[in-house]
Amino acid sequence: MFDLDRWREIFQSINKNRLRSVMSGLTVAFAILLFTLLFGVVSGLSNSFKSAFADDAQNMMVVRVWKTSKPYKGLQTGRRIQLRNNDYDFVKEEYEKNIQYQTARIYKSVSIKYKNNADNYRLRAVHPDHQYLEKTIIDEGRYLNERDLKEKSKVLVIGRLLKKDLFGEKPALNKRVNVNGSSFLIIGVFSDDGGDNEERQAYMPVTTAQMMYGNNDYISQINLGYNPNLSLDAAIAFGNKMERDLRKRMNIHPDDQSALSVRNMAEANKGVGQFMFILYIIVIFVGSGTLIAGIIGISNIMIFVIKERTKEFGIRKALGAKPSSIVGMVVQESVLITTLAGYLGLSLGTYILSLESLQEVLEKYFIKEPSVSPGIVIGATIVLILSGLIAGYVPAKKAANIKPIEALRAD
Repeated sequence: MFDLDRWREIFQSINKNRLRSVMSGLTVAFAILLFTLLFGVVSGLSNSFKSAFADDAQNMMVVRVWKTSKPYKGLQTGRRIQLRNNDYDFVKEEYEKNIQYQTARIYKSVSIKYKNNADNYRLRAVHPDHQYLEKTIIDEGRYLNERDLKEKSKVLVIGRLLKKDLFGEKPALNKRVNVNGSSFLIIGVFSDDGGDNEERQAYMPVTTAQMMYGNNDYISQINLGYNPNLSLDAAIAFGNKMERDLRKRMNIHPDDQSALSVRNMAEANKGVGQFMFILYIIVIFVGSGTLIAGIIGISNIMIFVIKERTKEFGIRKALGAKPSSIVGMVVQESVLITTLAGYLGLSLGTYILSLESLQEVLEKYFIKEPSVSPGIVIGATIVLILSGLIAGYVPAKKAANIKPIEALRAD
């Protein structure tokens, strides 16, 4: 492997057959370049799917209700379905083993004022578990807790941008603001990866909102995080059962999709997983086909090289050279060409994917931050080495088995 004379002979052989070596190397370089670009695009699509749900837990389910579109059990079409606290408690008790987190949501638009600064903001009334389902990051203070719910406390957790609107660079923690005419204490400031809209809203206890806005037990929707130990299929089955049970409980037609729905992230994750798997299979198939073409090209080049050096190999064998030394030399040359060409393609592909101008264009097509993972680089390296071995071994073995007298007579 580290024989200087052998390396000198290999480079002399490559130099003698420069055009053939370059052409065969370009075939491999193109194969790896194509492979790298395709994998980068697929990883960019995967990043887009992940970022679309960056601010939500990957195991979330959302129960929503609207008006009925079908009559059922003597009840008319157009009946408004309303979720209540007892529905929330039913889900919590009935499916306790399958639930990791659970919260209700109530949506309001409110006016929040501090001194001379005031504006309208979105308000969500929630339970403490909402922090984990929404992936809320507490920057200052704390989130809502069970005591706030029990005491119906007039407290707020506000977004980073909402704080900036009302307080500028001044501290907001433990300050009081006016919410639709009522005084509320700010107990926390949060940030959220969901963007500006998420960070320009406020959270209050769901019990406080029910007391202030109608003095009722209404809730807008139920959000929960299913047990992460459940498989995707089990989580989908759980979501379907919960939907059937809620339809039965609220006298909703089993096929009335307009009245109640359960949005299940398990279904989305399974669909995305299947889609990405198919894409990766296509990339591997296309890349492998191109790489095989490169291997065949290098193998053909090595056959021509060996044919030109047949007499040389015969003299070597006549002088006592072992067949393994001839095989080793030919295979080593093949591996060298393949590896150098492959890394040229890999480096070029990685560079192209890193271009900011290209990334800006691709992002318009929902391909975000395309890149090649270290695992792919390691895998490509192994493939390159094996490809070089395969491309050089067959013609090398044939050359090594030729008899010296036949080699010397070869034209």
